[in-house]
Amino acid sequence: MSADPADPVYRNPVLDADWSDPDVIRVGDDFYLTASSFGRVPGLPLLHSRDLVNWTLVGHALQRLEPESDFAVPRHDCGVWAPSLRHHDGRFWIFWGDPDRGVFQVNAPEIRGPWTRPHLVKAGKGLIDPCPLWDEETGEAYLVHAWAKSRSGVKNRLTGHRMHPHGTELLDEGKVIVDGDRIPGWFTLEGPKLYRHDGWFWILAPAGGVETGWQGAFRSRAFFGPYEEKVVLEQKDTDVNGPHQGGWVRTPSGEDWFLHFQQRGAYGRVGHLQPMRWGGGGGWPVIGDDGAPVAEHRRPDLPPQPPAAPATDDDFPGGRPGRQWQWTANPRDGWATHHSADGLRLTCVRTPDAQDLRALPNVLTQRLPGTPCTVEVDLRLDDGEPGARAGLAVLGDAYSWIGLQRGPDGTVRLVHRFAETVAGQERDAAPPRPAPGGRARLRVDIGAGARCRFSYDTGDTADTGDGAGEGGFRPSGQVFAATPWRWVGALLGLVALAPTGQGHAGTATFTQFRIRIQEKRADR
Repeated sequence: MSADPADPVYRNPVLDADWSDPDVIRVGDDFYLTASSFGRVPGLPLLHSRDLVNWTLVGHALQRLEPESDFAVPRHDCGVWAPSLRHHDGRFWIFWGDPDRGVFQVNAPEIRGPWTRPHLVKAGKGLIDPCPLWDEETGEAYLVHAWAKSRSGVKNRLTGHRMHPHGTELLDEGKVIVDGDRIPGWFTLEGPKLYRHDGWFWILAPAGGVETGWQGAFRSRAFFGPYEEKVVLEQKDTDVNGPHQGGWVRTPSGEDWFLHFQQRGAYGRVGHLQPMRWGGGGGWPVIGDDGAPVAEHRRPDLPPQPPAAPATDDDFPGGRPGRQWQWTANPRDGWATHHSADGLRLTCVRTPDAQDLRALPNVLTQRLPGTPCTVEVDLRLDDGEPGARAGLAVLGDAYSWIGLQRGPDGTVRLVHRFAETVAGQERDAAPPRPAPGGRARLRVDIGAGARCRFSYDTGDTADTGDGAGEGGFRPSGQVFAATPWRWVGALLGLVALAPTGQGHAGTATFTQFRIRIQEKRADR
């Protein structure tokens, strides 16, 4: 993304972090986007833009995952899959599939809410990627969805339903309207987005796999088919693998654009904006540069906007985390304490899973930037008992964290630990070091390939380790290569915990959380 609003060109990705499975709409002069949030809480992020290039995070549509008991513990790859965002009858609507329970929807009069409680529209295993359509010409409503083979034993097909115009229930048992097994060379058809255009029903849907596939278009004069298909966006000779699912949007001046994602390993699914036009080769959509993703392009014909991006930095005013933070499960009272000053005050939650951060519900996370960056935060470990600890983590299927821990003699030491993908327990990444006063500034330098270098500054001039570097920081441990979960990119996390026991185990205060984007360097 260009930082200069006077620059007539934008650069992809326009959302350089894990905004998975995006869908986008326009209401008046405003554009809105939502994305998958899987097992993190709050869920269903809501982004706003005036130019399709600069986006800000304005809230979430889902404050807790249901059923509560299922998401009391982390279920990183479950929960909210591939939502669709629509505006109909003066309300915003979001439909999504929970692969273990079925198709849900929430709706609200304004993008910032209040949003309704989740309503189960269709129960069932493996029902994913739902998208509604209200046909303004006929007054009828429809819904299409895909299938997750891991839950249903079925994939590579799209099922269509008539839907009650209220969006509360489906009016039939459904019919397979596109069977990918009948299309030579097509597999893993999913992520449908349903539209009406020029007298046709259109479905824009990817196939071929998240990292290796293409974007298809299907059209029919009747909702239940038959549909004809065409590949409208594919990698060709670019470095944009996939390219995977997204949504079509039209500007007030009549320009068409397509916003989709690209899978980038530990960085997750980053958002790309493609020019789009109708009428190519018999009325089909043409996306990108004649069907290939663009790296940069003329900006949309929209009023210039100041540079913007979803927030990352946080001073935690009043002890409250900003919108960019999500818990790894439904939060409980007492995990964070509200107060009158700045700083996030986390309780050292007692847990039997103290040796595996991946199993903890009380990790506060935000997305890993897709650009080389430096992450820093101040940490103070207050009172508490032996074993109480807190720190800054890079969290995925494998993880590493650096922070403070109180020892048996009451002193606080700087610790750095990691866990491999297949390991159920942490190991030391570096020897513990003194942390006078129970304070430290923690740093992670994240380079190309999501390779992470941890360092710290305890203010201890007597530390004779590897020597202080920039600003008094000392390196710690080996380079750690961040990893994603199956569907979720790596996360930055703040955590405070303690071993099982009775009574209060202490608190940790985090202040001045900062992310500085770096220039790419040849050695990273």
